[in-house]
Amino acid sequence: MRLRVLPLVLLFLWISTEAFPFSGEVVGVLEGSTIEVMRLGKTQRIHLHGLDCPEKGQPYGDDVKPAISALVFAMQVTVEPHGKDKHGRIMADVLLADGTNVNHVLVKDGRCWWSRKSAPGDAELERLELEAREAKKGLWEDPEPIPPWEFRKTQRKQLHGGPNK
Repeated sequence: MRLRVLPLVLLFLWISTEAFPFSGEVVGVLEGSTIEVMRLGKTQRIHLHGLDCPEKGQPYGDDVKPAISALVFAMQVTVEPHGKDKHGRIMADVLLADGTNVNHVLVKDGRCWWSRKSAPGDAELERLELEAREAKKGLWEDPEPIPPWEFRKTQRKQLHGGPNK
């Protein structure tokens, strides 16, 4: 009987790593909106849910990593998962010890776009982006900022020889 229960317990523990909030220390800030959090002796890659940040080589792209680092590096955070993305990263809201939602701060400060694709019904991110746009904060200082998804599409076309390929 015990041998039958063990696989179920292990499966539950594996699934729960993506389903339930957990805490850990931020040990890395990668490009874009990805951080690494130390959990149970292992690093977990976390993609900040609902965000699409400017790419390297794009206006404001070099500002994102330092901004995220200033907020979270070496800090204890709570990770509130929303599942995994196609790259196997945990998509999550990240909260500081005082309850500040890092995802919200980055949109509010005009560092990142609200990702309508990954968080289509997120009224708070929508509101924060609109406020940042109206206040011309961060990337919204530019009268016509290029969304990162458009920038990536242009880069792929250039890499693959134009629109006909």
